[in-house]
Amino acid sequence: MIRVVVADDQALLRGSFKVLVDSEPDLTVVGEAATGAEAVAVTLEQRPDVVLMDVRMPEMDGIEATRRIGDASRILIVTMFDLDAYVYDALRAGASGFLLKDTPPADLVTAIRVVAGGEALLAPSVTRRLIEEFSRTPVSVRPKGLDGLTERERDVLVLIARGLSNTEIAGHLHVTLATVKTHITRLLAKLEARDRAQLVIAAYESGLVEPVR
Repeated sequence: MIRVVVADDQALLRGSFKVLVDSEPDLTVVGEAATGAEAVAVTLEQRPDVVLMDVRMPEMDGIEATRRIGDASRILIVTMFDLDAYVYDALRAGASGFLLKDTPPADLVTAIRVVAGGEALLAPSVTRRLIEEFSRTPVSVRPKGLDGLTERERDVLVLIARGLSNTEIAGHLHVTLATVKTHITRLLAKLEARDRAQLVIAAYESGLVEPVR
């Protein structure tokens, strides 16, 4: 059973998300929050698998709440605001996914399962926004472990940062899907990254991949 906390300042939306989540046989809502501070408190108390986190909430926004929750739970940002800064800030704070509130219900349910399973939900549109953000505000922070990557691991990291799926990476490098997954597992360990989203950020912030201007 995948345990979920719903954090949104609108009671109607919280209720809608709760009904949707609880209607699935493998999902259950274990807590709700109307503010960022409540989201942190409920999450640290319940330790859910996934938190559906709004961005704009009273007392503390969803980005700061995500930062304070840290590795306690995986965060899926769900917002009506399709803005570059939110995408970058949310993922940089530790979120594992980003969806808009007009996402079809079936896609939201799938996203919860994907994030709970340890994957990052990085649609090509989200990756493009990250690239655009790095184009505007380039930084240079060399992640720990980058020098220890093999040439093939670097190749895989570059392709991840370009937004390719595992299947697309396998085809591009002419290797099996299992091999790609092995490389990604090693990348996560060497770069001390929690998921794919953090690998994308590490690739750009280190300068290994440069945004196309």
